[in-house]
Amino acid sequence: MLFVAGVALSALINRAALLIAASASVLLYLYSARLKRTVLWGNLTVSLLSGLAFIYGGVAVFRLKIALVPAVFAFFFHLGREILKDIEDMVGDRAAEAVTFPIRHGVHASRLLITAVFSLLMILTLVPYGAGLFGRVYLWLVVLGVDAVLLFVMVSLWRDSSRENLHRLSGILKLDMLVGLLAIVAGVQWR
Repeated sequence: MLFVAGVALSALINRAALLIAASASVLLYLYSARLKRTVLWGNLTVSLLSGLAFIYGGVAVFRLKIALVPAVFAFFFHLGREILKDIEDMVGDRAAEAVTFPIRHGVHASRLLITAVFSLLMILTLVPYGAGLFGRVYLWLVVLGVDAVLLFVMVSLWRDSSRENLHRLSGILKLDMLVGLLAIVAGVQWR
């Protein structure tokens, strides 16, 4: 009922919003029915949906260009965090016969992938400043508040891949999302 209501309400915004809402509903269904138990497809789906939330907002207010920045950041941020959570959940996923990236390729390969994803994200966070989209306030917030935390998470992940530490790192990343949003808002406000 909520899927139908959400898609119907999105039709009141514009056609692009309707298309995004309908696509997101289909992806959520596919994720729940099949994709969450697969190697990377579930992770990619969750990451795409997190980015689509920003695209949806941008389409709704006719500011798609600026919405692409947080959408790309959300995609990579969630992708790294989802794989980290898959390492944390390996025991339960094995019991449920899910075949996630860490189960198929191991913890070491998963740490490498997380490191690659978060390293790319750190590089991408500098692009809006370099392109003149966001000002120095954004740069300081993103470097000190987001990128430094991502670096800490990567180092900690390599030092200690225990379930307890992974759970702690996942929580830290949740808080870091708020700092990232603050950096973007500040970047738009103070160019």
